[in-house]
Amino acid sequence: MSKDESKQKLVGPWRSIHAAVWLIGLAILFWTGNWWPGILVLIAISAIVEAMIRRYAPGAVQEEQAAGPVAAPAGAAASSTAVPPREHRLELLPSQCPGCGGPIRGHEVKWTGVQSADCPYCGVNLPMAKGVGGESG
Repeated sequence: MSKDESKQKLVGPWRSIHAAVWLIGLAILFWTGNWWPGILVLIAISAIVEAMIRRYAPGAVQEEQAAGPVAAPAGAAASSTAVPPREHRLELLPSQCPGCGGPIRGHEVKWTGVQSADCPYCGVNLPMAKGVGGESG
């Protein structure tokens, strides 16, 4: 795979199924004691299961977040009509979700607007504080 290609990973219950294949396979290897040929078979079974999941469940994979800065497409840097990203108002977020009581962190919420966000745990729309920072909304 080249540097330009993006990596994909399994998400949701599909990742759990893939992990279960490994745990069950390792348990069988431990129980039978056939480590050497068995680990190769387990790797093959794991690759086949992952390929089947990717083939028959298109929503099972998600692009991995890049660790470094992502290069802009050709011609995007020269465009003077580029709109800067709008800032999210982190100070308006509550400290806990009113629905599930989970802790709210700005980098974990699902932003649905500049001043609107959903809880990452239960999906409830979070009530924003009023009048913070002297601006009227």
